Amino acid sequence: MAFDKRKRGGKSDEGSKGSVNFSDAFPARVEEVIERTGTRGEAIQVRCKVLAGRDQNKILRRNVKGPVRVGDILMLRETEIEARALNKGRRR
Repeated sequence: MAFDKRKRGGKSDEGSKGSVNFSDAFPARVEEVIERTGTRGEAIQVRCKVLAGRDQNKILRRNVKGPVRVGDILMLRETEIEARALNKGRRR
């Protein structure tokens, strides 16, 4: 039988899927909306400037799901990985 923490009354792991701890995230302001991306256009690629943390003032390219516009604040869980640039002149 599997071990279940809920039956025991113990706390769940901090990194569990349902919990979000914003103290582990860094604020970033959207500077430019580049283009929609994804197979169905469900994500938007933006350039954002990190406002706090180790990579403060760094400008990153990120993919964002949901409505976003210039000036919005994103909470980034990590600031080291950047999204790939979209290929404008792609040939098939």
